[in-house]
Amino acid sequence: MFEFFSNSIENLKKTVAKTTQTLVGNVVETVGEEEEFSEFVLDDMEDMLISADLGVSYAAELVDKLRNQTKIKPSVVKDYLRDEFSKTLNSAGSNRLSYKENELNIYFISGVNGVGKTTLIGKLAYKFKQEGKRTLVAAADTFRAAAEEQLDIWSKRAGAEIVRRDKADPASVVYEAIQKAKNENFDVILVDTAGRLQNKFNLMEELSKIKTVIDKQAPEALRECILVLDANTGQNGLQQARVFKDSIDLTSVALTKLDGSAKGAIIIAIAKELSLPVKLIGVGEQMADLKEFNSNDFLEALFS
Repeated sequence: MFEFFSNSIENLKKTVAKTTQTLVGNVVETVGEEEEFSEFVLDDMEDMLISADLGVSYAAELVDKLRNQTKIKPSVVKDYLRDEFSKTLNSAGSNRLSYKENELNIYFISGVNGVGKTTLIGKLAYKFKQEGKRTLVAAADTFRAAAEEQLDIWSKRAGAEIVRRDKADPASVVYEAIQKAKNENFDVILVDTAGRLQNKFNLMEELSKIKTVIDKQAPEALRECILVLDANTGQNGLQQARVFKDSIDLTSVALTKLDGSAKGAIIIAIAKELSLPVKLIGVGEQMADLKEFNSNDFLEALFS
């Protein structure tokens, strides 16, 4: 398994600083010095957790656990939240990106337009190439010529090869990429896909067709179905995730634009609502600014 560039806790603290304040800081500052959890205090706490994009149902669940009990005091609310978040993140599954040595590894990348999907694919291709993996990009978003051009530029920058056929059937592009990868002993295929939610039915049909091609031509090679979300969309990202999960068997999430976002709580909300682990986070514009997500490090940065 390849190793991503290290992301120190100090760097991660800076990345999630705004999320720390909205999700943890505001709650602790408001609740921490109270003697008991009154209804007034609990209502305030619930409102703050919802405002931090944790989700209405999860925020209510966390607060309900504090009602009619005396063991947990407001002074330890920080520890309480950390323990609960840890359970939620761990229950969603491993944060390690699946990869098998000496085999073909396919990564099916989906997400709506504008979330940074193409950029993430370029950065992921770069990571694999840095580890000496032969990497092939399948440009299966054939509807937008600009998408293919952008992906071509990122692929060249990353040192990866690309299969692109402007205006061709997306599934046929993926089929060609799989055959090329098998014949030429590639280690990795990164499949880009369209993200036109305004025509949801056609998009989901297209994604399902691509998935069928992979299942038929290289079922043992499909490592991840990754949904790319923009951290700044907050709860709207959950709605996007539900749409894609209904069509393809998602295995994980990549969260872009986490740096500077106050809505990083979406990482926990996704784990809670959809039982999907976040495996990759984008924290900047540079090639190396794609990190492998680690829930323990995330919590350490969030609560320290």
